[in-house]
Amino acid sequence: MRDLRAAVSASSSNPIFATFLGITWNYWLVDAVIALTVIYKGFDNNGGFQRHLDMKSPNMLGAVFAFGLIHGFGLCTRLQQLPLGEDKAGMLGRILSFNVGVELGQIAALTAMLVLLAAWRRRPSFAKFSVAANTALMFIGGLLLVMQLHGYWHDSDPDGFRFPTEEHKHIHEDMEISKPDPTRDNIN
Repeated sequence: MRDLRAAVSASSSNPIFATFLGITWNYWLVDAVIALTVIYKGFDNNGGFQRHLDMKSPNMLGAVFAFGLIHGFGLCTRLQQLPLGEDKAGMLGRILSFNVGVELGQIAALTAMLVLLAAWRRRPSFAKFSVAANTALMFIGGLLLVMQLHGYWHDSDPDGFRFPTEEHKHIHEDMEISKPDPTRDNIN
């Protein structure tokens, strides 16, 4: 239990230290790593390590700690995009209130899920649902990974696509897309 509290504490203080020290990374890549953690957990929940890799699942406490740090850093990279102000004490208060809000929301959601799943776990339909839900989790994680890598690609090389930025802008101007269309809201 002490180790779990340390993992939660480390992931909760992550945004404070990273924001105050100005530690950041490209948020597209951070979110891509978060997508990998989602895929990992779905794979682990479905017994993928045992079935496909013929090995035990890695240490759950270590995964919780590492994933907490990664997800906290993901929140931090997004938090740093907000206007937090120059006042360090005020910034600390806003980050702490954000953290407390996130933690309370997670506790409320996990409590509700725990109660529901504990009651459902005894029913035969739970095993099938669990496999389907974790497979969907891996699929959605894969889509998130592709989206984030695509966003990173756009962000790092916007002119490397079929339509370079300036050419794309001219096409929109030629099509008069930037002008409002008064008929758009009419239903015929």
